[in-house]
This record gives sequence, C-alpha cells and structure tokens, in this order.
Amino acid sequence: HGIRIGRDRFFGVLRNHGLLIRKRKRKVFTTDSKHWLRKYPNLIKEFILIAPNQLWVSDITYIVIGTAYGYLSLITDAYSRKIVGFCLSKDLSTRGCMGALKMALKNNAVIKYLIHHSDRGVQYCSYFYVSLLENKEVKISMTENGDPLENAIAERVNGILKEELLEAAYPHFELAQEAVAIAISTYNHLRPHGSISNLTPFEAHSLE
Repeated sequence: HGIRIGRDRFFGVLRNHGLLIRKRKRKVFTTDSKHWLRKYPNLIKEFILIAPNQLWVSDITYIVIGTAYGYLSLITDAYSRKIVGFCLSKDLSTRGCMGALKMALKNNAVIKYLIHHSDRGVQYCSYFYVSLLENKEVKISMTENGDPLENAIAERVNGILKEELLEAAYPHFELAQEAVAIAISTYNHLRPHGSISNLTPFEAHSLE
C-alpha cells in the first residue's frame, strides 16, 4: 500500500490496537507441598551453628537440558557451606534426593545431633527419605510458610552454582552431569566465602 513506517512506530500501532504478543517466561516448579504426607516443624529458627555437620540444608533446582530439564538435588552443610551431597536426575521423583542424601551420609559417616532442613516438598516427606534420616538418627526440620528465607543458605548455593559455575543450558544429560560434578568440585575446593573467614567450603568443613 506504499506505507512507509519505522519499526518503533509500527510497534506503537500494534500496541495501541492490542496486537502485540507478550512472551511469557516459563516457570519451572520443583516443589510440590500439597500432599497428604507428614510435614515436620521448623527446628532452626533460633539455631546457632558452631561446627560442621550440625545442620544440613537441602533443595532442588533445575537445569535446562536440550528441550527439557534436569533436576539437581543438593545437600549443603550450613556451617561450612560445603555441598556434601548432590544428584542430577531426569525427573522429580525421590531418586534424585535419595542419591544426594546417600552421598552426604557416605562422605560424613560420623554424625551426631545433626538436623536435616528442607522445604515441604513431597520428595523430602516420602517414606524412603524420612526412613533413611530416622535410621541415622537425624532430626527432620522443614520450612513452614513457603518463604525462601526459611531455607536461605540452600537458595544461595543454588544461585552461586547457576550464576557463576554452570552454563545456562546443556545439549544432553551426560554433559550436564559432567558439568555439575566439575562445578561442585570447583565450588567446594576453590571458591572462598566471606561468611566463613574467606575459607573454601572444603577447608571450613575440615575444621570439624
């Protein structure tokens, strides 16, 4: 029709007529707390840490893999900030969390008076997960109102891994697994934390 119009003007016309399509960011949920399984109270509201292996915090985050997602279960020692257990899974079943927990228990065989803290996700409330904690005489603590601040250390560790040490996406699962292992080793052994006197998590954990 012989119309000459610039890009900005064109988008303005579309906007005025409600013809722009808004791209919505896809939200990935890793926590399902609407279940019938027993939920536990928050035991760490006034808890003061003085040594490693007094409090472990757990969480699940997602990693983009191809056109799908992988789910990374992490267990972090709250005092040393060391990731003591991890497992990358292709789904949100209990297997991933169980793998991370078994690794943490294997690598820290001598534990007394330990509290395990997590959100109220169905994985952490499952019979197998709870039974393993109870068999090791680990106290179970959970968030109560869904506030991320109730599990702030776990959330912070997730952020460090994804923002500093992992790529935004991986083409396939095996490559993501390898990258996760390297990132966690780097985090544990090479990255100092101001909250632990600029020690690495591995060094702080060795102070036990």
